[in-house]
Amino acid sequence: MITPGYAQAMSRYNTWQNNNIYDAANRLGDRDRKQDRGAFFGSIHATLNHVLWADQMWMMRFGAAQVPAAKTITDGLAQFEVWDELHAARRALDGEIESWANALSVHDLEGELAWVSGGTGLNMRTPRWVAITHVFNHQTHHRGQVHALLTGVGIKPGMTDLPFGAIV
Repeated sequence: MITPGYAQAMSRYNTWQNNNIYDAANRLGDRDRKQDRGAFFGSIHATLNHVLWADQMWMMRFGAAQVPAAKTITDGLAQFEVWDELHAARRALDGEIESWANALSVHDLEGELAWVSGGTGLNMRTPRWVAITHVFNHQTHHRGQVHALLTGVGIKPGMTDLPFGAIV
């Protein structure tokens, strides 16, 4: 089982790393960010849209955010076509995630979470602490893909190692 402190540290890590990745991606033009580079979701822009959409979905499931405009994984890839709007939505949601994590109690980590999966259409159930852990793992996974895409075009994002960030 995780603790509220874990979720709080990971929410700060999420904000730090999103700032890192978005700052690096901002050095590219819109066309380069949207170019299909063979990643799972194709482009840097689409992958960052996916991470935002997935975070919105999870925060909605946790009762901490509104239902996102995009209803499916596919729609989520293009939820924000304009870079500045995507970036602004990311910053706003990161603040909401930190506020949510800061308000968590041990009780909030107990029990099960039930939802209908947007990816499979199936009714799902998992321990709440597993779902919360998944949110942060999912973010890190896809940011890693974006990091590799940025590195491949000569853009070097900043430090990503958790022990070196001033987040705890």
